[in-house]
Amino acid sequence: MMAGPAMQDLNLAVVGNSIIAALVDRRGRIVWTCWPRIDGDPVFCSLLNDSAGDGSGGFFEIGLENFASATQSYVPNTAILTTTLTDAAGGAVRITDVAPRFKQFGRIFRPMMLLRRIEPVAGTPRIRIRLRPRFDYGALEPTRTFGSNHVRFLSPTTALRLTTDAPISYIAEESAFLLYGPINLILGPDEGFNANIADTAREFRERTEDYWLDWVRYLSVPFEWQEAVIRAAISLKLCAFEETGGIVAALTTSIPEAPDSGRTWDYRYCWLRDAFFVVHALNRLGATLTMEDYIRYITNVADSAEDGRLRPVYRIVAGRPLPERTIDGLAGYRGMGPVRDGNQAEDQVQNDAYGSVILAAAQMFFDRRLPRPGDLALFQRLERLGERAALSAFEPDAGPWEFRGRRSVHTFSTMMCWVACDRLAKIAAALGLPDRTTYWRHAADGIRNTLLERAWNAPLNSFVATLDGTDIDATLLLMQEVGFVSATDPRFLGTVAAVERTLKRGDYLLRYALPDDFGMPETAFTVCTFWYIDVLAAVGRRDEARALFEKILASCNHVGLLSEDIDPVSGVLWGNFPQTYSMVGLIVSAMRLSKSWEAAFWRGW
Repeated sequence: MMAGPAMQDLNLAVVGNSIIAALVDRRGRIVWTCWPRIDGDPVFCSLLNDSAGDGSGGFFEIGLENFASATQSYVPNTAILTTTLTDAAGGAVRITDVAPRFKQFGRIFRPMMLLRRIEPVAGTPRIRIRLRPRFDYGALEPTRTFGSNHVRFLSPTTALRLTTDAPISYIAEESAFLLYGPINLILGPDEGFNANIADTAREFRERTEDYWLDWVRYLSVPFEWQEAVIRAAISLKLCAFEETGGIVAALTTSIPEAPDSGRTWDYRYCWLRDAFFVVHALNRLGATLTMEDYIRYITNVADSAEDGRLRPVYRIVAGRPLPERTIDGLAGYRGMGPVRDGNQAEDQVQNDAYGSVILAAAQMFFDRRLPRPGDLALFQRLERLGERAALSAFEPDAGPWEFRGRRSVHTFSTMMCWVACDRLAKIAAALGLPDRTTYWRHAADGIRNTLLERAWNAPLNSFVATLDGTDIDATLLLMQEVGFVSATDPRFLGTVAAVERTLKRGDYLLRYALPDDFGMPETAFTVCTFWYIDVLAAVGRRDEARALFEKILASCNHVGLLSEDIDPVSGVLWGNFPQTYSMVGLIVSAMRLSKSWEAAFWRGW
């Protein structure tokens, strides 16, 4: 008998190619895949519909009879995953998962395709292939038709085809069979396959491996924690939709921030704030092409913005709205709903977006590696956003934490409006435009002076989360990061102390510690802990920072990935997965804390 799957958790690996992505559990079961792109219909959705463990929500499983144990890892420095299943008698099978991605005909070939190779590695294992996609967010079970080497899965709006050199009858009836030699499963669009299956699978795997090895070779990684940084960088790449340049916050929807909290959100969209942090991290590693793609994306967004006003979040193909709706047919992660499609945040006012966009674009004007640096035309587009930032600096908004029930003038939002004007002044100076330099410097100084006065709370000896307020939130740690104050400023040091008193829970940091629309937060927001680590290093507490960084690294799952949130007591991962914010934090902190290559090789480590 084959043991049923255990309760779902976030010990998941990601296989993808910047068009589609699959989440694979520790036993090689694909539990989440959106089609035909990373924000599409989850054709494999058992991650959100399998609390009973019966797989009714859609999955792709290679099961092993008399299963005893599993091991899983990535092929080093690639997005290729291997899972080895072992049975009670010592028989074993290896599953290799690949989403093809490689250079071909002068461009990147990244088809809507998943390849699964299954091969015996010990004994004569007996396996069962169960392929059960669902369409329309789990509501539709597709009809099936069969050919000599394929199975088609059809609905009125969707069609998938599995092409394979495995016995079709075993797949059709989900019958167990002995695996005497390698077999290949190629899942993709409903198109004919006029090539040798085994040869194609082997070629695509080898060329994909070569692509990732080459991509990683040119990363500027730190001396320490290289494996963790490389895995984080690859995961960020898989969250970037390369066709348009949009970067999703995570690959999933509706994994709750905490058990039974109702905090279930759809993160398969591009938040301008989150995307900036991704670009920032990849730039530090030297992966500048993602930045160039993202500038192309936000230029299109900005050109379509009415009156220069930006929304905080957009689809990866910007233009269509993303109204939030509840999906009744999916029970939710571990049965904890609701499951949502779309995100109400698109209707919110979040005034930090202007600074996020201009910060992301600023490097285009200073990085001499880029073949197409920023020019006057791009600057003038950014000025349009800067004008809106100057007008919005002291307007109430939902803030970076997207409060649904109230608005305030948030310190972070106002600071990012200052960032927009400050960076435009610097860009104008680099372009030799003295009048525009003066204009934007005057605008930036006006915002800064007011913010310094109204965001400082003398009785608390701290900056506060809202102007004239008393609350503390973790974004205050970014004040030195963006250059608003120095790390040695006594006001900033007082703020760090206030954050520690108010938000620290064990080794982790909350976003804020006050009730919101859903009650009191229970879990730590992972990137906030990385912000705190960066601040510890900046203020001279480097040994503390390194020790805490090592503890947070231990919170990564078995393949080095992080979700949005961590339970500060149990260390269990919660929230959407993999969270770009969290992986960005890991990269930036590692690069700041690592011993230098020079110090390691010339002075010894």
